[in-house]
Amino acid sequence: MSQQSSFFGHPIGLRTLFLTEMWERMSYYGMRGIMVLFMTAGLTGSNPGLTFSAVEANAIYGAYIGLVYFMVVPGGWLADNIFGYQKAVLLGAIIIAIGHYTLAIPFEQTFFLGLLFVILGTGLLKGNISAIVGKMYDNNDSMRDAGYTIFYMSINIGSVLGFLICGWLGENIGWHWGFGAAGIGMTFGVYQFVKYRHLLGSAGAEPNEMDPDRRKRLLSYFYVAVGIIAIAVLLALLGVFDIDPVIFASSYAYFLVIVAGLYFLYLFLLAGLNPSEKKNLLLLFFLFIGAAAFWSGFDQSGGSLTIFARDFTDLNLFGFELPISWMNLANPIFVVIFAPVFAGIWTNLAIRNLDPSLPMKFAIGLLFMCLSFILMVYAVNAAMQYGQVGIQWLLITYLLHTWGELALSPIGLSAFSRYAPKKYAGQMFGLWFTASAIGGVLAGLLGGEATGEGLESMTPIFSFMIKYYLVIGIILALLSFVIKPAEKIPFHSEKESAS
Repeated sequence: MSQQSSFFGHPIGLRTLFLTEMWERMSYYGMRGIMVLFMTAGLTGSNPGLTFSAVEANAIYGAYIGLVYFMVVPGGWLADNIFGYQKAVLLGAIIIAIGHYTLAIPFEQTFFLGLLFVILGTGLLKGNISAIVGKMYDNNDSMRDAGYTIFYMSINIGSVLGFLICGWLGENIGWHWGFGAAGIGMTFGVYQFVKYRHLLGSAGAEPNEMDPDRRKRLLSYFYVAVGIIAIAVLLALLGVFDIDPVIFASSYAYFLVIVAGLYFLYLFLLAGLNPSEKKNLLLLFFLFIGAAAFWSGFDQSGGSLTIFARDFTDLNLFGFELPISWMNLANPIFVVIFAPVFAGIWTNLAIRNLDPSLPMKFAIGLLFMCLSFILMVYAVNAAMQYGQVGIQWLLITYLLHTWGELALSPIGLSAFSRYAPKKYAGQMFGLWFTASAIGGVLAGLLGGEATGEGLESMTPIFSFMIKYYLVIGIILALLSFVIKPAEKIPFHSEKESAS
């Protein structure tokens, strides 16, 4: 570790990355919090938006999340082979800011163009900024994990700022004011990254060593890909072809499932793995399925649950009418409160040799998700009887989501880094994000079906999701007695894998 340490005892460059990530998450969650509300606002009223149905809006929302997480994979490849991590982060941050400013222009075409910019920019920034954090420490530096813990705080701080600022402006002043505020936040992130980039030193400054001719050839392929995307976007904006959001989201979900399935199959059959590595890969495959299922429920927060908050929840609190998007504040606040609790539980159980297996922890996470939608079925029934329900229904739902997240998400990251075949560690990390992408798309499709006909359509879809999480959770719990990780791989932390 560098001798110059002034950010909580860590390399001073961590401050640069902390603030960049904070402002990026502020812009991401701030925009996401009002996205579905804007798309379903209609053209009438004091704060007009777009005229998409709840089904269409949820499909667009799901496809957006799926594309954001999937683009982390090519974004990591570009950083590895062409740009280097620092340039990738800077370019990504600039593109994200452009995207939010484009969203602030009040036209339907600019809305979709802005989303595309945010997707591409996030793909360049999200995974690569985490990689730079790891590169500021020696592999065996005991401060490494603590550095990532500090860095993780920026995500929750940023999301709180985004929901508070963008949510209030979007709902009370105008939707495009909220989008513009997200752009201003990301501009702060770009400014401080440029000003204090030198504090990062050589960490992630250069791409992997490669023959110059090969790099030039790869760069030409990149320019061709950018050109094809630009032409396709231009044709779409000119109305040359029309895209049905539900069909696109459904097709994209199939694409992600097929890609992930084929890659797992390739690794198992053709990658030359030994029996121990194959055993670990099988474990990761089932965890992948559990993660995709979990995120399909968790990401309802910005879709069906936001619509439920808008249409069927009394948001008056002590005489103050809460902005709808502020309900999303519950998750980051609960994470801050309960993350130390869960860490302490796992540590104490491990000391007593009672620590649950990886599949069992995933099963616990899915159980919490199952309980949350059981609660939502009761909330829907109460709304059908009384018209509106209190905010406690959604608050407890988000509390259960958070408990599920803490039981599953950090455990999954650790598992994919620790038990991935060593030479495929980086790619397996990309697969973990692919599970989030699949979950995001499914969240949009399921949320659309749940809200298509108001309360009447929510109960059957939520009931289906309850069974869905329960079945997968039981399977994972049973597998915990059958599939156990092999002991052949020396531990390498998730941060090293990300690097």
